[in-house]
Amino acid sequence: MADKPSVSSELARDLSLFHVTMMGLGMMIGAGVFIGIGMTMNRVGAGGVLMAFALNGVVAVFTAMSFAELSSAIPRAGGAYNFARIAFGRGPSFLAGWMEWFASAVAGSLYAVVFALYTLRYVLNGVAGMGLTDHQLLIGTKILAPLTALAFVYINYRGASETGRVGALFTLGQMAFMGLIAVAGIVVAVAQPDRLANFHPFIKHKDNNWAMMLTAMGMIYVAFEGFEVIAQAGDETIDPKRNIPKAMLYSVLIVCILYVAVSFATVAAIRPGTHIDGVKVDAVEWISTRGRNADGETGFGEAIERMMPLGGLVVTLAVIFSATSALNATIYSATRASYALGRDRMLPGFFSKISPRRKTPWVALLFTGAIVVVVAALLPTKDVAGCASMMFLFLFLLVNVCVIKVRTNMGDELSYGFVMPLFPLFPILAILIQVVLAYAIVHASWLAWVIGPGWIVAGMLVYLGYSRRRAVATADEIAVLEEHPAPPGEQYRVMVAVANPANALQLVANTHHLCAAKAARVEVLHMVPVPDQVSLTDAQDYMAAGKEGVIEMMMSLGLAFPISTTIRYCRNIARGIVSAVRQKRTDLLIMGWQGRAHSGLFKLGSKVDPVVERCPCHVVMFKNCGGGRRYGRVLVPVAGGPNAAFALEVACILADPDEGQVVAFHVARSVGAFDVGGFLAGHADRLPLPAGRVTGKAVVSDNVVGAILAEAAGYDLIVLGFTREPILYRLSRQTIPETVALRCDKPLVMVKASAGLRSWIRRWV
Repeated sequence: MADKPSVSSELARDLSLFHVTMMGLGMMIGAGVFIGIGMTMNRVGAGGVLMAFALNGVVAVFTAMSFAELSSAIPRAGGAYNFARIAFGRGPSFLAGWMEWFASAVAGSLYAVVFALYTLRYVLNGVAGMGLTDHQLLIGTKILAPLTALAFVYINYRGASETGRVGALFTLGQMAFMGLIAVAGIVVAVAQPDRLANFHPFIKHKDNNWAMMLTAMGMIYVAFEGFEVIAQAGDETIDPKRNIPKAMLYSVLIVCILYVAVSFATVAAIRPGTHIDGVKVDAVEWISTRGRNADGETGFGEAIERMMPLGGLVVTLAVIFSATSALNATIYSATRASYALGRDRMLPGFFSKISPRRKTPWVALLFTGAIVVVVAALLPTKDVAGCASMMFLFLFLLVNVCVIKVRTNMGDELSYGFVMPLFPLFPILAILIQVVLAYAIVHASWLAWVIGPGWIVAGMLVYLGYSRRRAVATADEIAVLEEHPAPPGEQYRVMVAVANPANALQLVANTHHLCAAKAARVEVLHMVPVPDQVSLTDAQDYMAAGKEGVIEMMMSLGLAFPISTTIRYCRNIARGIVSAVRQKRTDLLIMGWQGRAHSGLFKLGSKVDPVVERCPCHVVMFKNCGGGRRYGRVLVPVAGGPNAAFALEVACILADPDEGQVVAFHVARSVGAFDVGGFLAGHADRLPLPAGRVTGKAVVSDNVVGAILAEAAGYDLIVLGFTREPILYRLSRQTIPETVALRCDKPLVMVKASAGLRSWIRRWV
């Protein structure tokens, strides 16, 4: 096992709700709006830009809810890296952190370039009147942008509280100036209604309007990625479970309104009948042809300059505040992503070094600064924007997958401060839309589709060559402590979950009967119960009883069936069992149950309910079934469905092969509600007993549980199916099978049949 990283200190909790909200807003309000308006208007028209920002806002809210839910449950520096580590393990989590690091750093480069571009354009040419050519402005931009990035690397080095205060100051400034521009645009439109003609046609009429809209949305999606930096502040935020989700949702809603208002002001800023080189053009053409290479990079600024007094100064100040605020936040975010990789030894340990005085991860900050400077100096602005947007689309897609995986597999383990409504509708919609937007970017920047996937491939090589062997195990991981594989073969796979020797002895005989009927191979599993306060390195100390149980099963079954064993550790035993079932491609899981009643969410137990709910295979659970004898009379309460059919099959296997009798018993509230005979006839071909020894019986009663328990008095074994309702349905009520299981003192078996497509998805995804 790899050594734990030695971190010299911890990050300081200095950031309030106000600070982290300002960080999110500061990261959002930047290059996406300043250069995005001009770059996309020629594709979609004046109204199309408003729609692109509004639709992106909706998509961003979907993903923000995923980030908010996960951040409230896992408030640690690392953001998407931590989410993927818990959801999918080391490999996907490394790629998440790797993408997060690069995406934030590239976004920082974009903000540095925009700051330099607008500052030189309005200060040197506008105020100083130097008349620099486009080529000279380009050279100046490539010099000033890296210097600006270095300045904010130093600000981040000063510490999180310094970063938060500086970021909040710049963000308040940028919001003030952006708000001023928005108000000015509305005032001008009201005073001069003829300017609203700039919105006709609202969307450019082309054969591929929606394709152009998707391309525009993809190019400016980077303008909505600020809530990701909030997730990085989990270790440094005061009361993170409450403040981080609030900050994420507040920032997205505020910025979406501001973007639409500023886009409206930009279009309203151009007076109808404006000329370029003596040629009359409309507002869309005028805005989208401003700037170097006629790509609209400064179209927003030049439009506002024409609309209002001191417009150039207002735009310059807005850009200075916005771009630097976003640059500050992206450097912070990228640094925390690489710090988290170093903390868990996914990258060399020196990435996790923290300055004892400043409490900042200075090595991670140094490498992040290098990426920001290099990209700002070398790549064209349009390709930097496309690359940043695409990387964030990939990253956010992964987070939306993670929230589904974590809620499904670990919802009972985590303490949530925010839970999204209508789960999993919003993350699924976000995933579908983000795939489309990422594909659409290729029409605007093919280089983004070279650099982005290239960085991911490089990350895969780093993981395979370095990280996989050195990564430190975390408390949320499942560790294999000891494993003995079985001989190769493709037989029916049965897994037996063993807790201790007594549990093993009770399961042996019935496991033998089921395996013989299925001509199966056996995997014996023991999950080591390590208390939460005990380190994973001490898990070996808790193996003794379980290992003895595994040996008992091997000695009893090893001569009859191919057998393998695995001893594993997981903080949550139910999750460990389900994970093993998926990994081993198990067809049938066998486990024991002590028959204890529980309250709240888990009616049968915190280890039983989640396993039954999530297992992608058949499940058979035994209660009071020790002794190994065959059963003469077996009662199977039925009401139709796969679980009842599987219960009938298991009952026939466990019944005495020579004299056993199986009765399918149905309780109805009215005569003829269920055809027991037809049910038996439909499943006769899967029953190992002769048809004459499998009979049906139906009674009429309003008390279903009472009728089943009364009938059970004359039988040796009861076999019944689990309810097919999910755990959340059972939170406020106890189902009939659960009630019977808890009140019945006879030998009892509960079964669950795999659920077709749903089980297939659970097994492979």
